Amino acid sequence: MDANQIIDYCLAKKGVDESFPFDKETLVMKVGGKMFLLMSLDKQPVSISVKTDPEWSAELRGQYPQITGAYHLNKTYWNSVRCEGLKQELLTKLIDHSYGLVFSLLTKKVKEEILKS
Repeated sequence: MDANQIIDYCLAKKGVDESFPFDKETLVMKVGGKMFLLMSLDKQPVSISVKTDPEWSAELRGQYPQITGAYHLNKTYWNSVRCEGLKQELLTKLIDHSYGLVFSLLTKKVKEEILKS
């Protein structure tokens, strides 16, 4: 997946907003005001950071050299994913998982607002 495909995929999810809270190159995708994906727009190959369960994080890092602990984030939960060489199916699964984890931690009220939108 290229950067535009990742952006489009994320924005198609309910309640997703994009912003640049850190600098003008780091795109942040949020659901309910909480980050679920970060992506540097000025680096090639495309790389994203996503949240995953700790057990799955360890498994992914052992299986794919493109997946490592995310820089400047809690490496127990966050992975840096160099997209080059990875199947779209895995990338969308990682994005979906990150979105789902973050969404599950939102308050009931926020979840309901998102689902109604």
